[in-house]
Amino acid sequence: QVQLVESGGGLVQAGGSLRLSCAASGSIFRINAMGWYRQVPGNQRELIAGITSGGYTNYADSVKGRFTISRDNATNTMFLQMNRLKVEDTAVYYCAAEVLPVATMAPLRSWGQGTQVTVSS
Repeated sequence: QVQLVESGGGLVQAGGSLRLSCAASGSIFRINAMGWYRQVPGNQRELIAGITSGGYTNYADSVKGRFTISRDNATNTMFLQMNRLKVEDTAVYYCAAEVLPVATMAPLRSWGQGTQVTVSS
């Protein structure tokens, strides 16, 4: 069974920084693309940053230039460095990954449980 666990959320003032982590565990053969999503109550979950296994990254316009996604393939961990945070960045942040479990070798989309980020004015 594959599990993704986020950490690093919390309360920060506007203009501040936070770093989120997402650790994948279980019998994993390989992790392909990974990404960070966020969701505000009443809105759809949106992709804000993605990274391929080779390190190619892409960002939503709303976070480009402020957020940086990275990953450590050796430890199956992904990060999101969030700088110059704004009140409108307040949301629950989720990590997601396309994982190849050892047992099936079939791509499986896995999600973390989410971590709250609150930016105060």
